[in-house]
Amino acid sequence: MVGPLTQEEILQALPDWQDRMVAYAPKLGAVNELKAFPDFVQVEVYLGTWCSDSQSHVTAFFQVLNFVNSPQIQVSYMGVPKDKPSREPYIAGKDIEKLPTFIVLVNGIVKGRIVETPTRTVEEDLLALLRR
Repeated sequence: MVGPLTQEEILQALPDWQDRMVAYAPKLGAVNELKAFPDFVQVEVYLGTWCSDSQSHVTAFFQVLNFVNSPQIQVSYMGVPKDKPSREPYIAGKDIEKLPTFIVLVNGIVKGRIVETPTRTVEEDLLALLRR
């Protein structure tokens, strides 16, 4: 799957991602802090539906969003092809080297990235970026 995507499209096309999402148990302390975050957050997610790291960490992110359920957090998903020479139209100007890459913005300002694998968990790394 390449190009702009929604969580629903991904889960409908890839039932194993649905299973992984449901099985993920986010850290509730981080979830509660994310729920209370007062500013507008945008997360741009670049992923490969063929990529095992995307499968692991994007599904965890889906579950975190389900738990947080905040209108303050808006997310866009971009499916990137496996063939590296074909990626440019999907990642133009974004300096994407590895997948998944989560670009986190607060009130339109880039706060940082989670690249390939979180340092701790997706929710804890996201929270750490928001606190910057």
